[in-house]
Amino acid sequence: MTTFDDREKAFENKFQHDEDLLFRIRMRRDKLAGLWAAGLMGLGGAEAEAYARQIVEVDIGTPGPHDIRDRLAADLHARGVDISDHRVEREMGHLLELARQQVNAE
Repeated sequence: MTTFDDREKAFENKFQHDEDLLFRIRMRRDKLAGLWAAGLMGLGGAEAEAYARQIVEVDIGTPGPHDIRDRLAADLHARGVDISDHRVEREMGHLLELARQQVNAE
């Protein structure tokens, strides 16, 4: 292999690693957001875990940057929780940082 080929392979490996890391962080954030919302809706235990799994699946199955925020806000409003979309988005930002710390600590 030439030096160029080595550099190209290294770049591809780094790109793949970074994408995998971002995916894991997003999935962790989604789970944490699902558990947070479940708590606000009065769900606990197995119900909360099942709801968090649904939220993770929504992010995987629905394209777009606001799919999780919209789903969480809709579910919270349907359960009578008075919360703004901005507050949900702000909490998701906080949970993204928490998820990043947790994944990087693994």
